[in-house]
Amino acid sequence: MSVRVARAVRAWGWGTSGRRGASNFRLPPLGAVDVAELLRDATAAEEVPQEAAARRQPGQCSVLLFPGQGSQVVGMGRGLLRYPRVRELYAAARRVLGYDLLELSLHGPQEDLDRTAHCQPAVFVASLAAVEKLHHLQPAVIENCVAAAGFSVGEFAALVFAGAMEFSEGLYAVKVRAEAMQEASEAVPSGMLSVLGQPQSKFTFACSEAREHCKTLGIENPVCEVANYLFPDCRVISGHLEALQFLQKNSSKYHFRRTKRLLVSGGFHTRLMEPAVEPLAQALKAIDVKKPLVPVHSNVSGNRYTHPKHIQKLLVQQVVSPVKWEQTMHAIYQRRKGTEFPQTFEVGPGKQLGTILKSCNLQAWKSYSHVDVLAAAEDTDQDL
Repeated sequence: MSVRVARAVRAWGWGTSGRRGASNFRLPPLGAVDVAELLRDATAAEEVPQEAAARRQPGQCSVLLFPGQGSQVVGMGRGLLRYPRVRELYAAARRVLGYDLLELSLHGPQEDLDRTAHCQPAVFVASLAAVEKLHHLQPAVIENCVAAAGFSVGEFAALVFAGAMEFSEGLYAVKVRAEAMQEASEAVPSGMLSVLGQPQSKFTFACSEAREHCKTLGIENPVCEVANYLFPDCRVISGHLEALQFLQKNSSKYHFRRTKRLLVSGGFHTRLMEPAVEPLAQALKAIDVKKPLVPVHSNVSGNRYTHPKHIQKLLVQQVVSPVKWEQTMHAIYQRRKGTEFPQTFEVGPGKQLGTILKSCNLQAWKSYSHVDVLAAAEDTDQDL
């Protein structure tokens, strides 16, 4: 096993300190999970030559996808509690967040879980708990992981999984992000609209006309723009509620096949979230971000991170930038004709990313699996 693999696998042990020795990260309380502690223990070992990794067949490799906000559902985590250290994850989360996340995840109520301030930490922790389950049932999947990506807040979970930041630090950053986004969304009536279009759909033109419509209503500097690139001809548009209502009313004009309002509190991934930028930037400055041990792809560019400084910069930029998920899928799964695709595992609540993958790359989707977080304990081995 290579050091890259060993370090990634050993990252799922915990120490008793929630701080790095040289870090000024004071906010998470003592006793929070220290994911990176065992990573540092592995640095004295010797790397396996790259030639050995190259001999690994593509079909033996794996990709982990981490879902984002909107995948939360009451009961998530129930299918994970039997696995080692999952309860420790939730106990550490309680210390960082100041409330019982496991109770909220298991019993709701749904309207409380759906609040941005709650659902982002809930999805983050459930996804990393799902990694624990996957590691217990199929350790080779973790050992042979060649790429990871997360949708919006899921990117934080992907980076923690890859050893770029510690669990407690990542969760605290998510807490700050979620609370700031909740506050920003309450300041302006806004939302998100899922749009299934056609090749001739005019997304940019539609958004432009929606903004002009808002100006006629007296709205200054209206926002209406693509916030998520999901798969060909499918976008999520964010902006003022009046703009989204205009698009739904005039969907046939822009060749939209179907539109649907998303159950989120605001116009995420647009400049409406600018009030959340500075709080998140300050939280990330306090974190000693390291180079990921497994390649992680950025939502902002679709490309893998190449330097720890880029992580801090782009995680902040992501809050006000579109999620380029379709581009990310192309970057991860692009290969020569005839080359096998890796196994793909969606770790966390819901199967939305699997559905998107099917529309982006049908051949890659044929090797897709979902790590269930809802099943009763006695049934949890069957979904893999």
